[in-house]
Amino acid sequence: MDKVCAIEEAISRVADGAVVAIGGFGVRHSFPVSLLVSLREHGARRLTLVANSLGSGARSAEPLLENGQVSGLIVSFSARPGMDSVAERLVASGQVSLELVPQGVLVERVRAAAAGLAAFYSPTGVGTPLAAGKEQRLFGGRSYVLEPALPVDCALLRAHRADRYGNAEFRGASENFNPAFGKGARVTIIEADEIVEPGEIDPQRVGLPGIFVDHVVRSTLREVPDMQAGRRHPATSVRAYLGKPGLSRGQMAARVATEIADGSYVNLGAGLPSLVAAELDGREVFLHAENGMLGYGRLAESAEEIDADLFDAAGVFVRPRPGMSFFDSVTSFEIARSRRLDYVVLGAYQVDAEANLANWSNPSQVGGGVGGAMDLITNARTLIVMMQHCDSAGEPKLVERCSYPLTGRRCVDIVMTDLGLFRYRRERWRLDEIAPGFTAAEVLSLTSLPAVPGTRS
Repeated sequence: MDKVCAIEEAISRVADGAVVAIGGFGVRHSFPVSLLVSLREHGARRLTLVANSLGSGARSAEPLLENGQVSGLIVSFSARPGMDSVAERLVASGQVSLELVPQGVLVERVRAAAAGLAAFYSPTGVGTPLAAGKEQRLFGGRSYVLEPALPVDCALLRAHRADRYGNAEFRGASENFNPAFGKGARVTIIEADEIVEPGEIDPQRVGLPGIFVDHVVRSTLREVPDMQAGRRHPATSVRAYLGKPGLSRGQMAARVATEIADGSYVNLGAGLPSLVAAELDGREVFLHAENGMLGYGRLAESAEEIDADLFDAAGVFVRPRPGMSFFDSVTSFEIARSRRLDYVVLGAYQVDAEANLANWSNPSQVGGGVGGAMDLITNARTLIVMMQHCDSAGEPKLVERCSYPLTGRRCVDIVMTDLGLFRYRRERWRLDEIAPGFTAAEVLSLTSLPAVPGTRS
C-alpha cells in the first residue's frame, strides 16, 4: 500500500463544488501551501472552504478567492483589524457566502462528522448573534446551542513527516486542526516536509493514522517565519488622555500579571494580552494556547530563537519551557470548556455595565474574527479584559451597553485599561486603581459606564 503520489494527481481529487477543509493556524503557520498553490492551478470552482482562517499572501487560501474559485466560507476568521481582507470584500459584494464559527465549535463539528454523529449541544455562543436561529435547550439549568456536524469532501493538511502508508506526524504547535480535519474528510491529502519508510515514525508520535489518509505528497513550499507576526505594538507604547500619558502597554501587562496566582493555568489572547507572558516568565504559571500547547514560555525575541512550529494562538513565536506539552485543537478546547483554565485574558472592543463582552467584530468589518474567544469564556474561572481606555476615535470602550456584536454575556470579572483597573462585584463596576497623574473623576469622564470610584491610585 503506497499512498505517495505526485501533487497534481492528489489535487485532482478536488472536484467542482467540493467542501474543502484547510489545516493551518493564524496568518502563516503550518498551512499546506504546496497543496494550496496546486489547487489554484488545478482550477476547481464553486468551492466551500472550511478553515480556522485563510492565511495571508500568495501562498495562502486567499488566491483561491481572488481567482473566483470559492463560493462559500465556513471559518473562524474572515477579517482581522488593520489587515486588508479579500474575503471581506467578496462577502460584502455578495459573491461569497460566510458562516462564522467559533474555533472550538468548528473543530468539534468536523470531529462529530468523523464520529458519525449528526449534531451536538454546545454552551459556546449562547446569547450572541452566532446562536441566532439555532435550537437551544436547557441541561442542568444551563442553555446549550445545537450545532450540526460538518462533513467535508476533502482535507488539505501539512505534516512534519509521513510514511507511504499515510501515517502522519505533526510537530509542536502545528498539530492544531489537522487530525480532526483529516478524520472528518472523505478524501484526505497530506503534504509532508519529509516522507519516510514505514517504521521510521515512532508509533507513539503518529498524530493521524494512515487509515484516515488517502494521498501523501512532498512539500515543495513553506512560508518563511515572520518575527513580527502577531506583534502589533511594543510594550513601551503609550497613549495620551486629557493631555497626559496613560500607562504603557508593558505597565498594563505587569499589573495584570499580579492578579494571576502561581500554580494557575492561563490563556492569553492576541494583542495586549500576549505581553503578559513576559511578566509571568520564571513563575510557576502554565500558559495555554488554542492551537494546542500548554506550558510555553515568553515570546521569542530574536531570529535565532524562532522555531517555526512553536507559536501561540496569536501567531507569535514563543520559547519552549521545561514541562510543556503539545496536542490538537480538540484537546485544547476540551481544556477550555471543562473549567480547567483559572484565568483567561482577552482584548476587547467594548465591555458594558452588565459585564458583557464584545471583541470579535466592529462596524468597519464585514464578518470578523471570532476565533476561540467564545469557547474560552464559556467556563473560565476569571476573565480579565485588557484594552485601551478609548478607541482610536476617542470613543469610550467601557460603555453602558455594548453596541458591537456580543462575544459573551455577564462574563467579565476584571478590566485593565491604560487609565485604571475595574472590578465587577455585586452586579456593579468599581474603579479600584487609577493611573498616576489622573483622578477618578477624569477616568470616569472617559467612560459611559456607571462605576463606583475606589480608593487606590
